[in-house]
Amino acid sequence: MFRLGADLQVYLHHEPIDFRAGINSLAVRVQETMGLDPFASGVFAFCNRRRDRMKLLFFDRSGFVLVQKQLNEDRFRWPRRQETVVRLTTEQLH
Repeated sequence: MFRLGADLQVYLHHEPIDFRAGINSLAVRVQETMGLDPFASGVFAFCNRRRDRMKLLFFDRSGFVLVQKQLNEDRFRWPRRQETVVRLTTEQLH
């Protein structure tokens, strides 16, 4: 099981993304769309339109890590707020 540290801040990207995007595209999106530093301590979460897939991007001091999760029979609950960035704790993400 994959667990994130409790001290990390999680930032959700509000809009769905094209899931062909890789590490470089997502890091640019964090910087330009979300207005955050992709090298900062935190986890950046992205979801697809159907809300059945999620990508997590974070920097671990030696490079970027990209984790993808796909649900078979359910959907992720994603906030319907209008802000570009929504902040969560790691416990809320889990």
